[in-house]
Amino acid sequence: QVQLVESGGGLVQAGGSLRLSCAASGSIFSINAMGWYRQAPGKQREAVAIIARFGSTNYADSAKGRFTISRDDAKNTVYLQMNSLKVEDTGVYYCNADQWHGSRRYDYWGQGTQVTVSS
Repeated sequence: QVQLVESGGGLVQAGGSLRLSCAASGSIFSINAMGWYRQAPGKQREAVAIIARFGSTNYADSAKGRFTISRDDAKNTVYLQMNSLKVEDTGVYYCNADQWHGSRRYDYWGQGTQVTVSS
């Protein structure tokens, strides 16, 4: 079991910045990858940025060049630095961690943190 707690959301004007944090606890030694997902009103949840166990990263096209995912292993925390925010970045941001046990994947989610970008 992995527990995830997000923080750092809020209201910001377009062009501004926010940094989200996700603190992991529990069986973190077996986490394969962690990431940030966004769910905008009326839309499906989508991946924004992923960081794998050995540090490789992947970004949604909409996030490339503006968002940076990073982690602090000493604090068991993953961050999402969001710059040049746009109105369309608005949504609930969820932290995710996945584990593999054999051929089965287990996903863990945080409670979500609201990001609202105003024009």
